[in-house]
Amino acid sequence: MIDWDSIDTVLLDMDGTLLDLHFDNYFWLDHLPRLYAEKHGIPAADATATLHGRFDGRQGTLDWYSLDYWSAQLDMDVPALKREIRHMVALRPFALEFLQQLHAGPCEVVLVTNAHRKTLDIKMSQVDITPWFDRLVVSHDLQAPKEDPAFWHALQHLHPFNPDRTLLIDDTESVLESARQYGIAHLLTLLQPDSQHQKRIDTRFPGIHHFDEIMPGTLPRTGEAHSPT
Repeated sequence: MIDWDSIDTVLLDMDGTLLDLHFDNYFWLDHLPRLYAEKHGIPAADATATLHGRFDGRQGTLDWYSLDYWSAQLDMDVPALKREIRHMVALRPFALEFLQQLHAGPCEVVLVTNAHRKTLDIKMSQVDITPWFDRLVVSHDLQAPKEDPAFWHALQHLHPFNPDRTLLIDDTESVLESARQYGIAHLLTLLQPDSQHQKRIDTRFPGIHHFDEIMPGTLPRTGEAHSPT
């Protein structure tokens, strides 16, 4: 599926790609609505309907991914509530092995995430995969989410890459479409971002179930060790 000789740069999403999306779905769809219902003394169904309506209104924007924004909007310490269940953060199968293989090889490996910086810190305190990357890029730092073409232009300025020789792996189709329009030639999605949900069958981009399907070779980088310092 992937001709690794044609790839110089690998851009990797975090949630739903390297990490199981179950943590995020559980937090936003179950845990937070339950706590919101308790805070306001309303039925859980009403809390869920209220929050989902507010979430949908900001989907695809930086606000949608911002813990500070939702903390202010809901008058709740969202980062603290996430930390309460951080034990649920988990790597997807073969994600670590895939990162280690990439790190040992000649490709540049860059994390590109819409996750808020505080979210990144919470998750990396549980499963620290940062040593396996050449760079970590948070969309909030570039002032645009990955769904916005401005993100890719800003990324190019920050970390130059050849779109024709770049692979992006992401579980969100609107992100993949934005990357395709920018000119990134190699695009791949995940068929089961949330381990507790059914495998997707209607993706518009080529997909994999687990990373063992596309494991690269182990040719080391010149002058570099096989493991991070």
